[in-house]
Amino acid sequence: MALNLEAKKVVVEQVNAVAINAVSVGVAEYRGLNVEQMTNLRNSAIDADVSLRVVKNTLAKKALAETGCECITPVLIGPVILGFSQQDPGAVARVFRNFIKDNKALVVKGLGVAGEFVDADQLKKIASLPTKDQAISMLMALMLAPTEKLVRTLNEVPTKLTRVVAAIRDQQ
Repeated sequence: MALNLEAKKVVVEQVNAVAINAVSVGVAEYRGLNVEQMTNLRNSAIDADVSLRVVKNTLAKKALAETGCECITPVLIGPVILGFSQQDPGAVARVFRNFIKDNKALVVKGLGVAGEFVDADQLKKIASLPTKDQAISMLMALMLAPTEKLVRTLNEVPTKLTRVVAAIRDQQ
């Protein structure tokens, strides 16, 4: 169904509002996917807090202009779906990678992370980025390691002394 000018302006405004706050964006060609597969893709995106949009390429180019997602405009060719993540830079890549495992018809064309274009062959690398919570827990574990080692070392002194006394007792 063709959109009139007002409807096109609304679509451009909606996509622009999402793109302005997005930390990452993904572009994938969905040719060959049926309705059930698209529904599964949308459900997995919702679970990962990623918003998916199917938009005409000309409208998408206008909506992405002067945003951090503008870097993906060269790959907006053919029937594409745009995925936007507001919080996690690797979320879109993870959604696409997990979906591709079961559905080879989805072809990732590229990703935009922090305003930089990332080629589709880097999908696995971007998808393996830790989430914010994972990164915080890794940092906390790193900060806790020296303290744990100090406590273990201090605990070894009385333990060794107890072992020596027990060994002397067993000898007598």
